[in-house]
Order: sequence, then C-alpha cells, then structure tokens
Amino acid sequence: MKRILVTGGAGFIGSHLCKKLVEEGHYVICLDNFLTGNIENVKNLLNESNFEIIEHDIENEIDIKVDEIYNLACPASPPHYQFNPVKTVRTSVVGIANMLELAKSNNAKILQASTSEVYGDPLEHPQKETYWGNVNPIGIRSCYDEGKRCAETLMMDYHRQFGTNIKIVRIFNTYGPNMHPNDGRVVSNFIVQALKNTDITIYGKGDQTRSFCYVSDLVDGLIRMMNTSGFTGPVNLGNPSERTIRSLAELVIKKINSNSKIIYKPLPSDDPVKRKPDITLAKTELNWQPFVGIDEGVDLTISYFKTKLNIL
Repeated sequence: MKRILVTGGAGFIGSHLCKKLVEEGHYVICLDNFLTGNIENVKNLLNESNFEIIEHDIENEIDIKVDEIYNLACPASPPHYQFNPVKTVRTSVVGIANMLELAKSNNAKILQASTSEVYGDPLEHPQKETYWGNVNPIGIRSCYDEGKRCAETLMMDYHRQFGTNIKIVRIFNTYGPNMHPNDGRVVSNFIVQALKNTDITIYGKGDQTRSFCYVSDLVDGLIRMMNTSGFTGPVNLGNPSERTIRSLAELVIKKINSNSKIIYKPLPSDDPVKRKPDITLAKTELNWQPFVGIDEGVDLTISYFKTKLNIL
C-alpha cells in the first residue's frame, strides 16, 4: 500500500483520481483548500479506511509522509483562475516549490498536472511536446499559462539539481462528472445552458477547435505516467479527436432536445484558435490512448448534470 498525496483532490479531476487510487488499494491523502474543490466530490470516499482529507493550501508548507504526490492544485477554468490571478500564479509557483520540497524530503515521486495552455495560441498543429509555445506573458491568461510553465521549470530544475523523481503531464481539455456547473468550461457551460433551455453562448464565430478527453481516460493516463520508470515527460494527455466549438454546442442541443438558441459574443483576449494533442509519445511511453468517444462522454456528463441540477 503506497501513501499517495493528491493535491486539489476534491476538484474535478482530483476527485476521480482519488477514487481510482483508493479502489486500487492505496492509502490516499486528499489535500484541498476548497477554493474551487468541493467536499461533495469525494463524499463517497469519506468512510473508506484508506482515505483521508486535509484542508490545506499548498502555498503553505506541509510535512507528511508520502510515497507519491500528484499535484493537481490550481484553478483550471478561465473564470476561476482570472478571478484572483495573483493567487493563481502563487499556487502554481510557490505551491509546486513546496510540493517539490516535500517530495525531496520523502524521496517520493511527484507528478505535475501541467496543461496544454503552455502552448498558448499555438503556431504548430497538432501540438507536440517539443513545441515551446506561443504565450503572451502579460495577457489575462498568463497567470495560468506562465504559472504552469514556471512549474514545469521548477520540476526540471529539481530533477537536474537534486535528482527528484518527477513526472510532467500536459493535460488537454477534459470533461465529465464532478465538473462545477459554473466553472466556465465549455462542456459544462453548454450542457447546463441547454438543460435550462437558456441561450448557449459561443465566443467568436465558434470555428475555433478543441479536443475533448473524458475524465476516466485522463485518470488512466495520469496513473500510467506515475508508474513509469526513467521517463520524466513532459507528455501530452488528451483526445486527438478535434472538433469546433460550434459543433459541440449543436451536439449538446441535439442530445438534450433543448430549446436553447446559440448566441455569439466577442472572443476573449488570447483565446487559442486551435488545440489538438499529438499523443504519439503517450502511446509509445505509456501504452495509453483515450477510448471514450465524445458521444458516450457527453451522454454520461449530461446524466451527471441532470442529477446535479435536479432536472428530470
């Protein structure tokens, strides 16, 4: 039984990761400051003997015994990370420094949940891990983009300077149950709006593209990455099935049989035009690829939000 720390463990992805690790028989410590995480996401784990939850902010040091650390602590949707941009940067930079010190003192493995946002508005398509990105360092998204880039820098420097056993994963758009109804992510936005029969908001013309990965596939990739030997990454994890934002809205409306109408608003600053992972490295090093298609994944997510919003 490994002692595994999951920071941001009560968040969307973190809660699914905690559940999977508990099912695998590990002792899981869920650490969260509940800024965007929700205790409801892990309530089914609270009575498990191999699970505990600690309310803590990774900006502050913590001294506990662990074998592995998954660092998922950071607001991840634009409305959340732009609400307090200084806090976002500090969580990404000071927080990972504290987690790296914890890993160093425990001789533990540490995985950093980085992001496709390190590629910015990419000039390479699809994006490979070798691509350095096209990021505006002073824009409204930079608190998140540059915070995550700096976190990757610290991970690599601890690895080179101290021999810390690190893993870097770049997560592309992920969706599924336990998303917050008001988190500002496109899948949850569209589903909630469609279920309420309110207008579905698309920013820009809707021809910008994203690649959507269902959360169970992502969690499988995270665990596979942690269990590798001698591979630091970074490695892309995402579904390379690319589609336009407008086509996603149309799919959600059709599945829900909603009366929602699509309305268009100006595109936010620095919003990427295209986003698609090259997952060749994940296939080679992790023997990983996603299996849940957009139709199945959206159906499962709609069912979750129907229950969450008490809509029959």
